[in-house]
Amino acid sequence: MSERSLLNQLIDALRCLPGVGPKSAQRMAFHLLDHDREGGRRLAQVMGEAMERVNRCGRCRTLSERDLCALCSNPNRDQSLLCVVETAPEIVAIEQATGYRGLYFVLGGRLSPLDGMGPEELGLPALEGRLREGGLSEVILAVSATVEGIATSNFIADLAARYGVKVTRIAHGVPLGGELGQVDGGTLAHAFAGRHSI
Repeated sequence: MSERSLLNQLIDALRCLPGVGPKSAQRMAFHLLDHDREGGRRLAQVMGEAMERVNRCGRCRTLSERDLCALCSNPNRDQSLLCVVETAPEIVAIEQATGYRGLYFVLGGRLSPLDGMGPEELGLPALEGRLREGGLSEVILAVSATVEGIATSNFIADLAARYGVKVTRIAHGVPLGGELGQVDGGTLAHAFAGRHSI
């Protein structure tokens, strides 16, 4: 009976992962127990260590084992550029897809009072501290084009304006290879309004 209880606990624990429902959690649990106990032990060990040792970078708020992450402590990064993103995985996407060599700031979400996400929760006082320090020539907003994302972008733009820092926003619109007939009206309107010379 206790074996079944532990199995249920394992299945329930796996459900905390995003996109993992009851069936997926059950498959994972049975796979680990039936076919890969060593992998399960390794997963448990590394997960335990990560939960204890990985925290937020004191400068950009990304996940790091050190007080300053590798990007913030890299003297070869352009210290005058600051790209503001919603989540840490977006840094990885930008690093892999672009030649951007500046620094980052991770919000951890968007302004959403109904969800309890205000300026404090997004670390905006820390962002203002970076603006106050000086040395930034541009803040690049890489925030989603949702209602909350636009509100967040406007809040940050107002904040940066107080310190005379230029604010830009990454382009939004029709995706590369996208067909106009398949794009929603809001995206198409935004892309049309943001057109530029070629």
